[in-house]
Amino acid sequence: MARKVVLLLWGAQTTQLLVQPPWTPPVLWDRVTLTCQGSGTAGATTWYKDGQRWRLQGPDRFVVTKSGTYQCDRPGTGLSPPVNVSNAWLVLQVPARALLEGDTVTLRCRGWQDNPVSWVSFYRDKKELEVLPSGTELSLSPLQLHHSGRYHCKGWVYSELSQRWAHSAPVTVTVHGVPLSGVSVSAQPPGAQVALGDRLVLSCAVAAGTGPLSFSWHRGDSWAPLGTSPHLELRHVGDNDSGHYQCRASNGDSVAESVPMNVTVRVPVANATISPGALAQPVRAGDSVTLRCSVQVGSAPVTFTWLHNGREVARGPLLELGDVHVGHSGTYQCVATNQLGQDGHRVFRALSPELALTVTPRAHWDTALSPAVAAGVGGSLLFLVLLLGVIVGWHRWHRLAARKHQERAPPEPPPTPEEGEVLYSLVGSTRNAGGSPHATSPQGTYAELPGPHGRQQDPSDIYENVL
Repeated sequence: MARKVVLLLWGAQTTQLLVQPPWTPPVLWDRVTLTCQGSGTAGATTWYKDGQRWRLQGPDRFVVTKSGTYQCDRPGTGLSPPVNVSNAWLVLQVPARALLEGDTVTLRCRGWQDNPVSWVSFYRDKKELEVLPSGTELSLSPLQLHHSGRYHCKGWVYSELSQRWAHSAPVTVTVHGVPLSGVSVSAQPPGAQVALGDRLVLSCAVAAGTGPLSFSWHRGDSWAPLGTSPHLELRHVGDNDSGHYQCRASNGDSVAESVPMNVTVRVPVANATISPGALAQPVRAGDSVTLRCSVQVGSAPVTFTWLHNGREVARGPLLELGDVHVGHSGTYQCVATNQLGQDGHRVFRALSPELALTVTPRAHWDTALSPAVAAGVGGSLLFLVLLLGVIVGWHRWHRLAARKHQERAPPEPPPTPEEGEVLYSLVGSTRNAGGSPHATSPQGTYAELPGPHGRQQDPSDIYENVL
């Protein structure tokens, strides 16, 4: 069963005329069938012959009985390209299909009503290509882009009526590149992960397709081209160069796009710091200390490592030291790191300034008591001080009240001693080594009392009574 071939496969969607048998130009003696193909119903086809409306609202196909130029019109897709049905003395025919680079194509030179033809010459753009004494076909294999052009043939045609040289009408041969497919993007360095300021080169490759290729580079949803060569070079990438990059390739007949490649620009860590930056006073043993490490710049993820006197002691952005002791004294630093790629082929580090930590031991009573006990003791002492103040105040008030009472009461008369009685006391008398009393203190307490006759006794009278 013969194939139906679209005359024109390239360009925008239009109404097409299908030719059977599939040769260009078709010849009348081949009993040519034309089929109109386009949008709308088949009964809505309008036919034109030699530029004039020929059949209005006719069928979508018919068998040609007269030579001429035919077109058809379908609603929505418009007028088809013209098809010339020839009835010439000599005709050069080309396959009525899209001619792709790499194909094998046969051009044939035919006499009217298939009369014999000899000494056939083939020409492209009026330049003779080959002369065949007995053959009538020219094979182009593999078909190349430079085979495009206007071809015609010349030959000696035999018929019952006459024999003569004849030239065919020129036929345009257009060789299309193979439709593009498999467009891909590669990156150097691989993975398209680069550090700030690095050089990045993206390359576009086409797996299938022929023809003179053109390229354009795009980022994200922008249609503005970044470059028009197979390679896109970013000499010094910035942090705003991250994004999805895509290559678009074209050979004039078809366009193909690559899968977007994600370019990641990583910022190396820098300016690592510890907060608090300095401790205002030495830390006492038993206290808690928390240090935090951070970086001013650096792409996540960032890891942190803590060093105590140059030795690793912990990891993470926070270093929590609870119940510190003298052994925690020394210098502390944190190391911030991030890297390129999963394999970590490039690692960036930032070292913070040193932080000095001094831990002083507590006093004995301070260290022996826990904070809760110390708080309890402090509260008890405060209570005792307040109680003592109340007691002292009460005594002072009581004494003051007694003094005021005495000042208001009448004085009592002193007791009257018997006549000649002397009151005295000796203080501090002891016995000497011999057992006899010996006054160690000559002091005495005495009071002068009136004598039996009402006179004051002389002090010497007291000593006389003692003796």
